[in-house]
Amino acid sequence: MSKTILITGSTDGIGLLTAKTLASMGHNVLLHGRSTKKLDAAAKEVGGNAGSYAADLSHMDQVHALAAAIQQQHNHLDAVINNAGVLNVSETQTSDGYDVRFMVNTFAPYVLTRALLPILKPQSRIVNLSSAAQAPVDLDVLHGRKHVDDMAAYAQSKLAITIWSQELARELSDGPVVVAVNPGSLLASKMVKDGFGVEGKDLQIGANILCDAAVGDTFADATGKYFDNDSGTFSKPHGAGLNVSHCAEVMKGIEAVIDKLG
Repeated sequence: MSKTILITGSTDGIGLLTAKTLASMGHNVLLHGRSTKKLDAAAKEVGGNAGSYAADLSHMDQVHALAAAIQQQHNHLDAVINNAGVLNVSETQTSDGYDVRFMVNTFAPYVLTRALLPILKPQSRIVNLSSAAQAPVDLDVLHGRKHVDDMAAYAQSKLAITIWSQELARELSDGPVVVAVNPGSLLASKMVKDGFGVEGKDLQIGANILCDAAVGDTFADATGKYFDNDSGTFSKPHGAGLNVSHCAEVMKGIEAVIDKLG
């Protein structure tokens, strides 16, 4: 049965390849990106009736507008793949004073997902892109009071999305399914090439596991879990992600930032 699946950050890299793979399976894919030009090109590559939505996830007003636009055109989603993410950026701080990695990798997908809950069904899937690079969250960094290097910000933001994935799964005990997935380390994405200067491994490795997470049987009862595609198994995140007090502090911090941003 054809499913309707939103993929953020799907104009290139693993997002685009995942979109193409899902479309080839007969699913209806909704593309997202910052550039309308890139969206048009991606839609042609994906084919079918791929929908396109432009929004810069570093701006919270555009995140809200994205959610509203999707809900205006669709009365249900079968899966949301929060794939959009950044590592190396020229401007590391948003106009609101927050680290761009936390804004795009953590806050934006949280706000978008919550806004889309009314059109998600109990059997729908929320797939959040985590990473093997995870680090305890420094609340001063999360709140924009302290600046760290690119990799430190990225790793903290990825543990933060992993934490909110498991916490949202507990809240939504009757569904949708919420999972965090490390699609694979050093895959051949632009982020990896720019950040690490290596060509990387076959992107299809990551695309395949994201497709499975979105529509496959393996993840049907996996809510709250973290899948590590480097080992090919459900695994434990960084130890800080299992620390109850740390998780509570991170969630409190995320909610405080979102309340402030509006």
